[in-house]
Amino acid sequence: MNFVECHEEPIHIPGYIQSFGYLIGIDAKSHSIAFFSKNIEDIFNIENANMLFDKKLTDFPESFKSIIDSDIYNSLADFTKRENETYFDKIFIGGIEYHFSVFRSKDKIFLEFEKVLLNPNKRISNKYDNFYIIDDEQEIWDQLLNTLSKIVNYDRMMVYKFMMDGSGKVIAEKRDENIESYLGLHYPESDIPKQARELYLKKRKRIFSNVHSETVPIFSKSDETIDLTYSGSRGMSPIHGQYIKNSGASSSFSVSIIIDDYLWGLVTCQNSEPKHIDLEDRVQAGIFTALASNAYSSFRSKKELDYRLYLNEKCSRLKEEFLKYNNLFDSLIENKSEIKELPEADGLAIIADEKIVTEGETPDYNVIEKLAQWAHQNIDENIYLSRSFLKDHGKEIGLDEKCAGVAFYFIEKSKNNLLIWFRKEFDEHIDWAGNPEKKIDVIVKNGEQTQVVSPRTSFQIFTEDIKGNSKRWNSRNVAALQAVRDLILETSHKNYITIKRLNDELKKVNEELDSFSYTISHDLGTPLTVMKLNAQMLLKSLTDGSDKSRNKINSIIEEIDNMAEMMHDVLQLSRAKHSEIELERLQTEQTIAKISENAKITFDTSESEVVINDCPDVLADKTMLHQVFLNIINNAIKYSSHQEKPKVIIGGTEEEDTVVYRITDNGIGIPEENKHKMFKIFNRMDNAKKFKGNGVGLSIVHRIMQRLGGNVDYESSKNGTTFILTFKKP
Repeated sequence: MNFVECHEEPIHIPGYIQSFGYLIGIDAKSHSIAFFSKNIEDIFNIENANMLFDKKLTDFPESFKSIIDSDIYNSLADFTKRENETYFDKIFIGGIEYHFSVFRSKDKIFLEFEKVLLNPNKRISNKYDNFYIIDDEQEIWDQLLNTLSKIVNYDRMMVYKFMMDGSGKVIAEKRDENIESYLGLHYPESDIPKQARELYLKKRKRIFSNVHSETVPIFSKSDETIDLTYSGSRGMSPIHGQYIKNSGASSSFSVSIIIDDYLWGLVTCQNSEPKHIDLEDRVQAGIFTALASNAYSSFRSKKELDYRLYLNEKCSRLKEEFLKYNNLFDSLIENKSEIKELPEADGLAIIADEKIVTEGETPDYNVIEKLAQWAHQNIDENIYLSRSFLKDHGKEIGLDEKCAGVAFYFIEKSKNNLLIWFRKEFDEHIDWAGNPEKKIDVIVKNGEQTQVVSPRTSFQIFTEDIKGNSKRWNSRNVAALQAVRDLILETSHKNYITIKRLNDELKKVNEELDSFSYTISHDLGTPLTVMKLNAQMLLKSLTDGSDKSRNKINSIIEEIDNMAEMMHDVLQLSRAKHSEIELERLQTEQTIAKISENAKITFDTSESEVVINDCPDVLADKTMLHQVFLNIINNAIKYSSHQEKPKVIIGGTEEEDTVVYRITDNGIGIPEENKHKMFKIFNRMDNAKKFKGNGVGLSIVHRIMQRLGGNVDYESSKNGTTFILTFKKP
């Protein structure tokens, strides 16, 4: 008895098409007719279709006049150079308008026809960029379904995401109120087997208008098997057809979600009654799905970039800590908590020279020794992860729920130096849309019995409890493990002396405020020179003798000189790795007043009220002091500029050994959840995205105040923010 799995069914060569379509195939070289669907006799004036074989369409000018006269057919050689690229047109056949689609697959050119079906209820927006302003994964897919519902409007519309094992999960849904929800339900891999997923990657839009309708056979010369992979009207497999019927649907429409050339998921729609979707509407649904897919890809890339920046920052800090110790084992022990947390583990074991040190929730030492022995015998690569370690090896090693998932990293295998991360057992429940176990039926074909997988008849929720697994190690966890590996390699004792020397030099360079780099200073110097020359030429060309105009131009030249001087100082500061900053007693009132006036002009907020109170002298470096007040005052005026009555108050007070300045605004405030990243470079607050900026200013202020021996802090609420600058008293 033969056995046919779902993935073995040849669904790309069913030998028939759906009843809404009409198909003619011609040879790509000779243009002679090679195959056709039986129903072409219904729309073309043909008495006996069998006489078409080896003839050209032009041999029947009356029957195929509308095709022969079309632009696509007359440019067939040019239009079909690229395989599987489809071209569309509309033609009239017997007074009825049809969609006419042409594509080439291998050595055949496919001519497909279907009636034009107007959709009077279609209501869509022309704002194709809506998906790109959404900053939430779930909202992207919900927005897609809302958009498609105005084109497709089936009873049930879902976004179906493929899992790593080929199974899937419904992650978004739009449905009529009278039908049950499938949101959150899982579907087994056999529902959409491998060869079906491969076809969805090639043919990205599929419709089955009426699963109850009769199919239309395809006739070919010598009964040649015709590959219908790219045909829009390709018939569905009997197993899939029965599956759709069992679900209570009569029509099905799907669009592939392709991300990075990978079949990420499907938009899949079902309707209880037969319903055809016009070809133009199907194409438009594909366009919107592609836009949503691209938006999701961009969203995911941004999140991944944010995480990589976070990981780099964590590893940089960890590197500084590692270099405080003279051997790697001490570095690992002193930073074991951070090493455990990086890949989001519950426990960590550090094994070196027969010593074991643990952190968090871990098995007993004797179990850890067995794990290390197992790793030496079974792992070849230096990093190994498993979420099902308890289920796979629990009995042989004697594991408990603390060791459901593991990650191994061999620092040096020959010396038994390794790290083991642990994850606890995760109480996992999966809600399936029906029992996922395969049901086998026996059919008799040509006198031979064959076992086939029968589609499920029930879609009632079936809950599966899974034991012995931890939470999955995701791509971020893998990146974190690799970062720990790289950190250990970089800071290992073998390279300690060289790395420490380089690290010391790097610290000194960072202390010289590396945000003001060589390149920036040079790149800005040239346009400033050009601006000054043009201003001077403009001053010389004035003939009206207007003092007001001359004063304005002189003011521009003065500001250019000030900026050039400041840049020169910054450039000198950047060049000298070990130079001393020049601390002196500085008056601040004039600097603060000038920066405030310029800021009001820069941000076009002449109505902003700036109150300058007492301004005691401070001990600081002239250039750095200017940068501090420039960034803080600019921010205060910028972020309060949208208020009805923007107001900024600036003032200083003398305390025992310090001078404390407070710059208070009534702006947008700083959310509490953003406090941890206030002074990080290139980080901006969530509520500041509508204002221009790059997230550098506060990082510069923070570094400068540290160099000056002072401090910067802030207090904030929804009513505004106060930045607190603490200087040494002169």
